[in-house]
Amino acid sequence: MFLYLLRWAAVVLAAFIVGKMITKIKLPAILGWLIVGIFLGPHALGLMPQELLDAEGYKITVSWMQCAFGVMLGTELVWKKLRSFGKALVVTTLTQSLGTFVVVSLAFSIVFLIAGVPVYLAFVFGGIALATAPAPALSIVKEFHTKGPVTDTLLPMTVLDDVVGIVVFFAVNSLVARRVSGGSASFLVIPAMIFLPVIVGAAAGIPFGFLLKKVGGKAVTLAVTLAGVTVTMAAGWLLNTFALKGVSLNYMLMGVSFAAAFANVVPPERLKEITAAFSPVLAVALLVAIVDLGAPLDFRLILGAGLYTFVYIVSRAVGKYFGAMSGAAVMRMPEPVKRYLGLTLLPHSGVSLVFTGIICSTLSTLPELVGIVQGTIAAAAVINEIIAVIAAKKGFEFAGEIPLKKTTE
Repeated sequence: MFLYLLRWAAVVLAAFIVGKMITKIKLPAILGWLIVGIFLGPHALGLMPQELLDAEGYKITVSWMQCAFGVMLGTELVWKKLRSFGKALVVTTLTQSLGTFVVVSLAFSIVFLIAGVPVYLAFVFGGIALATAPAPALSIVKEFHTKGPVTDTLLPMTVLDDVVGIVVFFAVNSLVARRVSGGSASFLVIPAMIFLPVIVGAAAGIPFGFLLKKVGGKAVTLAVTLAGVTVTMAAGWLLNTFALKGVSLNYMLMGVSFAAAFANVVPPERLKEITAAFSPVLAVALLVAIVDLGAPLDFRLILGAGLYTFVYIVSRAVGKYFGAMSGAAVMRMPEPVKRYLGLTLLPHSGVSLVFTGIICSTLSTLPELVGIVQGTIAAAAVINEIIAVIAAKKGFEFAGEIPLKKTTE
């Protein structure tokens, strides 16, 4: 196990170095992190073998990192700040999320009707497609210090987008389970997936918020925040490991809820001190999370990508971009949000792979359908993620939210 840890450390270091090299050609460092994860993962050079990815210690560490980068999102969920978005944020989230579900489901319905594949599988692809992976966009926000209406809209939207994604996907999964086996897949899993992480995070965030309000000094602030993240993650891990069966609570949502709770307890100036102290940890958490995102992806699937992969990538991009545009237009949001928010919502693969694993378990009695879903999403994950990282960076750039010195370095 010690050897595996050394290998993992070497991969993370390599990702950091390649990320720095990538920035020299004016691309985001995350692209380098993702590429290193893919090519040093189990499907390529194997410096991070599958045994490492499956090890409990590794999973716990990555779960902690997911909880940690959720803190960045949670600190944006200050009630006074959210009130300025109000209905516009909710409506735009719904139009881009549900719009993606409709566009992808419709596109695959047409293709499957022609191909003779059961049409209900189209809604599986729609359910997988609507969620957004927050880590790539967050890493770009942090690396380029983006600032403006697109950034301000994106950060809270990724949280709401996850909630909508969970509701729609698990509703589709339940319906498919009933259709395939006549089973009684319970819709109760949906509120459990949403509210349990929020309860876990808030239960830790409120007392730690009052503690953070009283203590001072950068080192003490960081120690208390790290303790809070650890308590939150540990509570979630205990629930996932011993109390829940067939359901895995989202560690990022726990981190979001934890941070949102303390962010609404401490004064604004104190919140800035907390986020500044936590910033180095956040940078490491994002790096580890992106490497972990890339490691399971098999680059060889690019060669086998076919019509279904093309339909998935294009229809999802159309749904995200025009769904965000229509919602922003209806709610009269700033012009940069209307034009460029959709580009920042394209990263996807971490969420898609989790949802794919769940739906394939549901479809386990129909191996031909499992093969269609796995092959399509796996190839799309590799291709889309590389394109999406570049597109997200361009979205911030076109919106004028990357400081000039960052675009010219």
